[in-house]
Amino acid sequence: MRTSTEAHWTRFWKEREDIDAVYPTDGRVVEQILGQGPVGGRRVLEVGAGSGRDSVALAAEGAVPFILDYSMASLETARRVARRHGVSPHLVRADALRLPFRDGAFDAIFHQGLLEHFRDPMPLLRENVRALAPDGLLLVDVPQRFHLYTLLKHAMIATGTWFAGWETEFTIGQLEGLLRRAGVRIVHRYGAWMVPGLFYRSLRALLLKTKVARLPLYPRPLPLLSPLLTRWRQLWDGTSVGFHTYFVIGALGRKGPPRSDASLG
Repeated sequence: MRTSTEAHWTRFWKEREDIDAVYPTDGRVVEQILGQGPVGGRRVLEVGAGSGRDSVALAAEGAVPFILDYSMASLETARRVARRHGVSPHLVRADALRLPFRDGAFDAIFHQGLLEHFRDPMPLLRENVRALAPDGLLLVDVPQRFHLYTLLKHAMIATGTWFAGWETEFTIGQLEGLLRRAGVRIVHRYGAWMVPGLFYRSLRALLLKTKVARLPLYPRPLPLLSPLLTRWRQLWDGTSVGFHTYFVIGALGRKGPPRSDASLG
């Protein structure tokens, strides 16, 4: 049975010394957390942090970030990113299923690109909730199921060529259901389309691997097509169409049972 292991991620980050060549979250995770209120002085934990760029951005907003990963290569990458931006987050090497923190230690916990690598996601989510303070915020960001990326990914998993070994994907209903089972009430959900698209990203990766050419992360906007795509995204953002075409989706919840005034953001 294929799994995603520490060795996969150590190799991934060792091969990517130029962090600027790795697609960021484009600020969506930080934007969603800041949308729930000020983070100044708040203890925030990023689990399975990768480059730690979101934690660094939250540190710039006054948060007290902790960056946790089981890969030293990832933590070294996060250290370089933090040093470049003049911040000093707490770096912790540990297992996400056994967080080395007391109950209720954090005001917010988040992860992006992590949950999909667990065949049983509930132990991870329950450990997140354990470490959250009462009414603390949990944000989970994952791949959306109904996307061409899903077909490509599973073809590569089947042939043993997927960089992360194994991963899955979710619908927004599945993601929200998991968070509720873990002990949080949903306060907001969101999604983002793949920009640039899958064809451009795949071509760029192929050219880099074969050392034929180095395309920029983002292509130049096309005079007619780009405005039309932007308009389309604005029209369907947050709708059922959006949640069936997004590349990634996310849900935010607060620790505790549902309240009478709880609603989707």
